[in-house]
Amino acid sequence: MRDFFKYTFASFLGVLIFFGLGTGSLIFLLISAAMKDTGPQVKDKSVLVFDLATKITDTNPGSGTGELLQKAVSGEKENSVTLRTVLETINRAAADKRIVAIYLDGSGESEGGVSGFATLKEVRKALQRFKATGKKIIAYDVDWDEPTYYLGSVANTVIVNPMGAVEINGLRSETMFLSGALEKYGVGVQVLRVGKYKSAIEPLILKQFSTENRQQTQRLLNDIWGDFRSTVGTSRQLSPQQIQTIADSKGLLMANEAQKGRLVDKVAYFDEVVTDLKKLTDSDEEDKTFRQISLGTYARVPDREVGQERSSRNKIAIVYAEGEIVNGEGSLRQVGGDRIANQLRQLRQNKDVKAVILRVNSPGGSATASEIIQREVKLTRKVKPVIVSMGNYAASGGYWISTYANRIFAEPNTITGSIGVFGILPNLQKLANSNGINWDVVKTGRFADLQTVSRPRSPEELAIYQNSVNHVYYKFVGKVADSRKLTPQRVQEIAQGRVWSGLAAKEVGLVDDIGGINEAVKYAAKEAKLGDDWELKQFSRSGSLEERILKNLFSYVPNVSSEEQPVNTVMKFGPFRETFQHLTTELEMLTNLNDPLNVYARLPYNLRID
Repeated sequence: MRDFFKYTFASFLGVLIFFGLGTGSLIFLLISAAMKDTGPQVKDKSVLVFDLATKITDTNPGSGTGELLQKAVSGEKENSVTLRTVLETINRAAADKRIVAIYLDGSGESEGGVSGFATLKEVRKALQRFKATGKKIIAYDVDWDEPTYYLGSVANTVIVNPMGAVEINGLRSETMFLSGALEKYGVGVQVLRVGKYKSAIEPLILKQFSTENRQQTQRLLNDIWGDFRSTVGTSRQLSPQQIQTIADSKGLLMANEAQKGRLVDKVAYFDEVVTDLKKLTDSDEEDKTFRQISLGTYARVPDREVGQERSSRNKIAIVYAEGEIVNGEGSLRQVGGDRIANQLRQLRQNKDVKAVILRVNSPGGSATASEIIQREVKLTRKVKPVIVSMGNYAASGGYWISTYANRIFAEPNTITGSIGVFGILPNLQKLANSNGINWDVVKTGRFADLQTVSRPRSPEELAIYQNSVNHVYYKFVGKVADSRKLTPQRVQEIAQGRVWSGLAAKEVGLVDDIGGINEAVKYAAKEAKLGDDWELKQFSRSGSLEERILKNLFSYVPNVSSEEQPVNTVMKFGPFRETFQHLTTELEMLTNLNDPLNVYARLPYNLRID
């Protein structure tokens, strides 16, 4: 028996040693692979392939360990890229003699829709700079809709499939109202707000748009649609009125009709497009496809290969505020007030950082968290320039954190303003009582159960909440007046929770300049008196070593390579799936309401433009 235990123990110890060495070797190899980055090889006469199904965000939301494991298990393929990556990659390609053209591939569609118009505006300007070098842009899609066509129309040659169509029918914002369902199931909602345009709470209490909300939404859509008509019309040599006539009389143009209407240059099948691209890249006839490199792969090409490497002790830092503004640290998809404030604090104390770009792409959220961030913006501005670059959204709390910057840049189709606040007080009394559930309470103060969801609030309790909402609103107005050098009366006229486009916001004094993140960076360098001696540093939550290892383990090989023909592997989801996702997104907004005062400065969460 003693020998049995001795040999068993020895065997067990051997297994442990073997496993330990094996695991250690595996980890070493993974770490080496994660840290190794030799960069991709770019062949002469290559075409840069940009998948129009790619979702463009300010930061990469799927870089956490949990997200990586989930994608690895489910087989989900990551199809998103950051805006800075897109802009820098296109700029690099413009200077790279090995890149002869860009191919905008619209053969696939992704779940979640396309990027916002303000983001597309910045990408479009980068494509225009590429085109100005004399290099070609070719764009192909089976069915062009407004967002993809807004981007694709910049191309030298716009192509549509013979069975495809071009949708030019205008923009819409369709809201899902939940008040009927809440009433049916016995969920009571009491709301408080300041600002007649503050419509974030309307889906919970109304069954259709209020007059004020309809008015502001119509003005916003008109501004964005006006930019669409002007921008697309210039590229396609059509007047804005001609674009409007197409939208009003046609709406959906089949391939040949779209060509006759000068919306596309060519009607062709995908294989015919590939044949033309093979000629452009001097590819051999026996090659499967044209000589190409995907945008994601080309992004890893070192700057030194194309003479764009920039190194300096003088840093211009970019801080990303993308997502819902929430109290505390927040998740990767949220703007945590404490986290962003801490980042700004570190940059303020860093002597190598000479200027800060605050990139805001947020509909707002917690008023308390917004104030925490704004305080750090004010303190940082006293030490070094702080420039705000607004993305698709920089409204309500998103505007709150922006207003004290030295300079505010927005795109014409940025959604901003919404200077107003609201509070939501739900109760489950009717729902619970109808299912045999009751509450009782013992308390030591009249308002001790102010936060309960067991009953509606009394008029006296509502007055307490309304006083809090009023206080935050007038504080918001005062801060805008002080920072923007406007009278409180003037701010009151343009506030009231009203949403503005970037173009309209400049007219009323809420933003300073029309431009994207590149313009903001140039202004920051000028304001900090850096000349050309500066380097850009992107300041965001970086992935840990284990996340990098996991990403390397379960990395997604792009479906566009130099050896394989582009293949459409992305599924398009129908209207029922989209409606369900819309409902899920709206309900998810409620989980982000964590302000200590229960007061929120947020854009109408139901605002969706299609």
